[in-house]
Amino acid sequence: MKEKPEQSRRSFIKKLTTTSAAIAAGTSLFASETSVKPFAILKRQLGYSQNDQINLALIGAGGMGTQDTIVALQVPGVKLVAVCDLYDGRLRDAKTRWGADIFTTKVYKEILNRKDIDAVIIATPDHWHQQISVDAMHAGKHVYCEKPMVHAVTEGPAVIKAQKETGKIFQVGSQGVSSLGNEKAHELLKSGAIGELNYAEGFWARREPLEVWQYPIPEDASTQTVDWETYISNTKKRDYDSKRFFRWRNYTDYGTGMAGDLFVHLFSSLHYITGSMGPNKIYASGGLRFWNDGREVPDVLLGTFDYAKAEAHPAFNLSLRCNFVDGTSGTTFLKLVGSEGSMDITWDKVTLKRNKVAGSDDPFYLDKLKKAGNVVQERKKMLPPEEIVFDADKGYKGGPYDHMVNFFTAIRNNGKVTEDAVFGYRAAAPALLCNDSYYKNSPMFWDPEKMQMKKQV
Repeated sequence: MKEKPEQSRRSFIKKLTTTSAAIAAGTSLFASETSVKPFAILKRQLGYSQNDQINLALIGAGGMGTQDTIVALQVPGVKLVAVCDLYDGRLRDAKTRWGADIFTTKVYKEILNRKDIDAVIIATPDHWHQQISVDAMHAGKHVYCEKPMVHAVTEGPAVIKAQKETGKIFQVGSQGVSSLGNEKAHELLKSGAIGELNYAEGFWARREPLEVWQYPIPEDASTQTVDWETYISNTKKRDYDSKRFFRWRNYTDYGTGMAGDLFVHLFSSLHYITGSMGPNKIYASGGLRFWNDGREVPDVLLGTFDYAKAEAHPAFNLSLRCNFVDGTSGTTFLKLVGSEGSMDITWDKVTLKRNKVAGSDDPFYLDKLKKAGNVVQERKKMLPPEEIVFDADKGYKGGPYDHMVNFFTAIRNNGKVTEDAVFGYRAAAPALLCNDSYYKNSPMFWDPEKMQMKKQV
């Protein structure tokens, strides 16, 4: 006997919240659809085989590199043995933080030449990602490279080639990719929770100076404490400029702007959740509205992206926005919208909203249809959407920790990572092309499967 629509809807909700191996549902989930919102707890299975110790080195000990290392050292069996940076103050801080016995240097190849180092974290400015990643893998090191994987869209193939040639584990640091939130969103989309995907959007909002890259400049910063010549050796030669070193994200020679720093996170999550290889058309607009501090990148950026129909998903559109002049500050979200509902996704929470309809209670309308000779069909009316919240279990260590565990487990087991060089390039390319579109004031066309530029059609 076929289920009635309401019974089918209830069955679907119950299936979502009870049959997944990743959740443990409360006993009163379905007691009331009006008084209590359904919820579920996302859990991460703890414990993994702790084999040999992994000796780690950090290359680029700024804010992101330091935070990556702090998280990495929470994983059992990981030991930091060396740090490289071009500023003396960071090397001093590293010894204070992690011990006077760690090896420090301003020359990254001295790190790569050490036989006691198994893996490196690369958290340098973006313009050094490709070269150090390739050199590190050829030196026999596993690599965790901060996003975006490369500084220019032309640099990706070299990193992919090095990973294939060396067989080393390479993971890009878009930390949310391995999170419980992304995993649950992927599962829900695949199960048909929101119907057929047709639109997605993401948004980053910031306002505080530190968040918009006005990083502090140390009082002792100078050519005596900073190896400026090495810093600029693979880009345009210019006189020492402390802002270009310590606030590098603001300058196109070294950083990749809002798109490379923030959009790439949203691309990474979206591609993981949908199984997509990327968009085929990219267009951007924006401008420098407020932070007139000499930066070369916009502080408001809008990007639109066309995703063609693929084996993994239907055709859909993506809208990304980033605002560094936002009075609310701190707002971040990724939303997927389908034919039957939507999902709001963060690294530790997914809110699923599904449309509801009910039969008409308007006898006047039905009578008018009859008198007009029309076949009377049950009229539907909109009701508030039902909402199911999937929240991370108390004590969940977060997406960055999961991403590091993913990396070190792959090293120990000779396995695979969530975000390898191919995945990382497919996330970086549309972000970088978004920048190209902004500066050229023109749409950019991309073949996400072949990972190469294509001509306008």
